[in-house]
Amino acid sequence: MANLNIDSVKDRTYDAIVIGSGISGGWSAKELCEKGLKTLVLERGRDVQHVKDYPTTNLYPWEFEHRNELPYSVQQENPIVNRCYAFHEDAAHFFVKDQEHPYVQEKPFDWIRGYQVGGKSLLWARQTQRWSNFDFDGPARDGFAVDWPIRYQDIKPWYDYVERFAGIAGDKDGLPELPDGEFLPGYPLNVVEKYFKQQVEAKYPGRKVISARCAHLSKPNQIHIDQGRVQCQNRTLCQRGCPFGGYFSSNASTLPWAAKTGNMTLRPNSVVHSILYDDKQGKAVGVKVIDKETKEEIDFFAQVIFLNAAALNSNLILLNSTSSRFPNGLGNDSGTLGKYVAFHNYSARISAEYEGLLDYKTDGRNPAGGGYIPRFRNLHKQETDFLRGYAAGFGAYRSASADESGIGADLKNAILQPKYGNWGVGSHMMGETIPKESNYVTLDGQKDAWGMPLLKISVDYDENDAKMKKDYLDTMEEMFTAAGFTNIRRNESSQAPGLDIHEMGGVRMGKDPKTSMLNSWHQLHACPNVYVTDGASMTSTSTQNPSLTYMAFSARAVDHAVNELKKGNL
Repeated sequence: MANLNIDSVKDRTYDAIVIGSGISGGWSAKELCEKGLKTLVLERGRDVQHVKDYPTTNLYPWEFEHRNELPYSVQQENPIVNRCYAFHEDAAHFFVKDQEHPYVQEKPFDWIRGYQVGGKSLLWARQTQRWSNFDFDGPARDGFAVDWPIRYQDIKPWYDYVERFAGIAGDKDGLPELPDGEFLPGYPLNVVEKYFKQQVEAKYPGRKVISARCAHLSKPNQIHIDQGRVQCQNRTLCQRGCPFGGYFSSNASTLPWAAKTGNMTLRPNSVVHSILYDDKQGKAVGVKVIDKETKEEIDFFAQVIFLNAAALNSNLILLNSTSSRFPNGLGNDSGTLGKYVAFHNYSARISAEYEGLLDYKTDGRNPAGGGYIPRFRNLHKQETDFLRGYAAGFGAYRSASADESGIGADLKNAILQPKYGNWGVGSHMMGETIPKESNYVTLDGQKDAWGMPLLKISVDYDENDAKMKKDYLDTMEEMFTAAGFTNIRRNESSQAPGLDIHEMGGVRMGKDPKTSMLNSWHQLHACPNVYVTDGASMTSTSTQNPSLTYMAFSARAVDHAVNELKKGNL
């Protein structure tokens, strides 16, 4: 019997364990497997295989029972996830439903989740911008949070590395606040977006409107073809899962690449309970899993563990990983675990019309979504009564309408000869929020169906966010007016934090173990064989969409971990 137990432990022992299979977890798995480590990838959700498990990807609108709308009863049962822009009949199966995985809102927070192999990489908006030193030195310069232990030059080669593999479309814009990357051809702005770019850059020195950078294969290279991916078809049906692999996802890219090495074991339906810490060895030794279907507890073992469960779930797992050494959560000597959670402020939009350029119309679809306005507030000096700044999206479109009152040939002719109205233009803000100790997550006494404590979330806007929002609306209205746009409409959304789906922090990086959780390599200060490279690790949020940075962090951290393993330091 003893030998059977030994064999059982051996069968559950790997070189590395990755918790989570989303954007950062997929990259961690790919890098570990490529470097020869036998790697177990744990995913709490069901298995989703590329192409095979995209049931709606090629359906026509009339093939949906409800024409891509969800029944009223489903909307009423899911008031939180129903607020997400992509929660429709074609993609609802990739979202966590409200009643399936409850959480406690001490303050309103819309937690949007995707529990399946690939996580939210099947659902993300695919916008990809690098950080710059304006972002990494922000906390130290502006006196909030703690200083990042890294700078842009530390991450630059890893941005290069992941961009080449993932495939990022963009233009070389030459902006120090938004560094250029290893780009595939960018998607061009349409005629009104170009017009707005010309107006802004002529009238407002220091402000730019560029083509949005996105994780789409505008013109694939050999490395993308080797992954089995082909050129983006510009369908903009991405939330269904892309059968072409035209945009980057774990399912289409990193996980199949890891599987090809023969070093990956993927275990879906595995709810991670905690990371196991051995007091005698003074390090983490494995992961406790609850089988989602049988609810059996199983322990898996490894020399190094990568925690990539997505920001808030990574916090939950560490908070639940208690021992005599760490009674308040694994690695939590600083007492900062779960604190200084931040997000992106998406709560303001502005729209208008443009009566010019009426001899043009939009043709086709742009998967990049149009234009992007990089942050320009408080870059070189403090110029406002709020800290940091915002970026913004910008898009223009021209819609058509047809007289559908006729029948037969009259109806057909009317539909084939639509009438176009004025151009519509719109923008949304992406504001940086300031991490604060009062924005936190912790464990609640209630348990879920698998015996896991529910996560309690207490995160809110503050005065800085309100001032920044007003500046965005005032500034964009001024720019719209200067460009000759009319019928300008300001929209202050009442959306709760979380609907941006960019929650970050709680396991922040820092130089001082007394005020942070992770060092410059994403290792827990107090438990160096555990790495956290997802959004939980973020010290501050900047204004850029964060997923590209998680990819770079993950690849860099794996390279460090493998070298440390070879040296016997882990």
